Amino acid sequence: MIEAGWIRIRRAARDDVPFLLEVVTDDEVAPFLAGGAATDEKSIEEELARQDSEPEDFGRFVIEVHEHGEWVAAGTMGFHRVNRRSRIARLERLAVHPRFRGRHLADDAARLFQRHLIFDLDYHRLELEIYGFNERAQRHAERAGFAREGVKRKAYRRHGDWTDGVLYGVVREDLEN
Repeated sequence: MIEAGWIRIRRAARDDVPFLLEVVTDDEVAPFLAGGAATDEKSIEEELARQDSEPEDFGRFVIEVHEHGEWVAAGTMGFHRVNRRSRIARLERLAVHPRFRGRHLADDAARLFQRHLIFDLDYHRLELEIYGFNERAQRHAERAGFAREGVKRKAYRRHGDWTDGVLYGVVREDLEN
């Protein structure tokens, strides 16, 4: 569990499956998630099993906020290792429940997650990719300290059209300075 003031992130557990399912299937969230995202109970449980067997290589996390004296689930995020030798992880599935939007919760959680992956799990580089139509997520990535690194033009078929993938990254040195 990683805590910083009013928010914390922790590994998702089996008890979190209903909340994770609620977030990823929400009408305001689902259109912005990757087309292959786990969006049913069985797939989410399979991801949690993978996390248990590969905790350094794969993870699903719950973002919680402190409200009225208790911790309340507010969002989700995840990662998977893409290169062992160069210690690179791909971040994915950052999603805040619509009830908690407008507080820059995702920005604070992303910065906390970056520090955990780089300093606790010893990754050197974190990457993420955002659909070109998701301008809100692109603004979030830049506020959270990610550098825009490029665009994969018309890389994905989503919602009946081809869309770009906008690439972002952060490296250990960015957080050490």
